[in-house]
Amino acid sequence: MKLVVLTGAGISAESGLRTFRDSDGLWEGYNIEDVATPEAWERDPELVQEFYNERRRQVVAAQPNAAHFALAELERHYDVAIITQNIDDLHERAGSKKVTHLHGIITKSQSDLKSNLTYPIIGTEIKMGEFCEFGSQLRPHVVWFGEAVPMIEVAAEICNRAELFILIGTSLAVYPAAGLIDFVPRGITKYIIDPKTPDVRRYKNVISIEKNAVDGMEALKALLLHG
Repeated sequence: MKLVVLTGAGISAESGLRTFRDSDGLWEGYNIEDVATPEAWERDPELVQEFYNERRRQVVAAQPNAAHFALAELERHYDVAIITQNIDDLHERAGSKKVTHLHGIITKSQSDLKSNLTYPIIGTEIKMGEFCEFGSQLRPHVVWFGEAVPMIEVAAEICNRAELFILIGTSLAVYPAAGLIDFVPRGITKYIIDPKTPDVRRYKNVISIEKNAVDGMEALKALLLHG
């Protein structure tokens, strides 16, 4: 059975990675407009580079949590495809094999000239003066606000083939990712794991598990594997 999972910041929060935007509208003390847009990069590339270098150090220091491992374990019983809004690599480190990153992955760099030209990062830093093969400055492999989401069509097709759907730790507030649930076949069961269930009243066959990611996945795994 094809099990499709869409994860958001809530699943990584329990690994100590803060969500991208706190209640005060800031991300690690910065305005989003100052560190996560093409205009910010053009205006102050050194600031943006160091901001993501620090985020990368946090990701490398973090460890997958029980929710990540539970999803990896489900691969023994289901054909699991994970679509994540997160830029960390915790799903992969937990053992998940099929992971689509909607917003890029912070452990890679990309050419400032060609976004599909990516490189692994040795260590935790991209330095100013490090260039791609075309002589363009390397930047984080992250989709910034205002940029296209190259993997959205791939993710929509994955959702369209789902026979079971799980949503974990996302408020369905950031588009186009929030629209992926519209591609999930109407008749299949949809599980939502979040302490506060987003507004999904217009969807059918929705089962809400109002828990954090770790506790919610423990409950759902027991339900899926043992009935």
